[in-house]
Amino acid sequence: MPRLLCQRLAFPIPIATSPIPFPHFSTKSLNFPKNPTPYLAMANPSAAKAPITHVIFDMDGLLLDTEKFYTEVQEIILARYNKTFDWALKAKMMGKKAIEAARVFVEDTGLSDSLTAEDFLVEREAMLQKLFPTSELMPGASRLIRHLHAKAIPFCLATGSHKRHFELKTQSHRELFSLMHHVVNGDDPEVKQGKPSPDIFLAASKRFEGGPIDPNKCLVFEDAPSGVLAAKNAGMSVVMVPDPRLDSSFHDAADQVLGSLLDFNPSDWGLPPFDNPAS
Repeated sequence: MPRLLCQRLAFPIPIATSPIPFPHFSTKSLNFPKNPTPYLAMANPSAAKAPITHVIFDMDGLLLDTEKFYTEVQEIILARYNKTFDWALKAKMMGKKAIEAARVFVEDTGLSDSLTAEDFLVEREAMLQKLFPTSELMPGASRLIRHLHAKAIPFCLATGSHKRHFELKTQSHRELFSLMHHVVNGDDPEVKQGKPSPDIFLAASKRFEGGPIDPNKCLVFEDAPSGVLAAKNAGMSVVMVPDPRLDSSFHDAADQVLGSLLDFNPSDWGLPPFDNPAS
């Protein structure tokens, strides 16, 4: 796959030692494109802001192949109203808290008069509960997690999934997820606002031993546009592993964009290299 350079942000990101108030804004202001095109770019982080010492993972679509379940269920619901689910809407919903994503869903599809966000979640929940236990790992997820664990690099999970969903999604992978130093879920009391607010990543950095960890030393792995923005708003570096159907305009905010976790080179970030490079 050809690799193209992405320009890194040219302006400094202010770092705070305590959580930064993050104003609410409408997702409509993000100007999501209407015609997603498959495109992947690779940025070379030639010089990280500081040596990376801690890693924070998103889960859905990054470590676990669960985004397809949300797509399938939402297509079923929209079909009843003779509407279709596209990637412009998908991009707006990814990474957000459930109720926030639900509001985007009913408002952007024009269903708010006939389907409330709350009713949408109830209907969706019944179908998702049957699908979540079949969740499979994304390529490279196990390899990277086990490598960081073997090299004593502290890492954790920061997922918008509620705890009950996290338990369902990971029930076939409990040994792997037990390697996480800690897990911050979307229904955690400290996570007041969902992504792109930095709340979840700031909460995650506090819970490492010796935390809060300097955001400059944290590397976040994300697949969703709102998650990338949340990491940058927390003052952290971020590696994006997007679905190839996501419009490439969403890649720009990330420090590095990969086609798969198998493409990640720890040495790019000053982390210990893999003992056995991927074939």
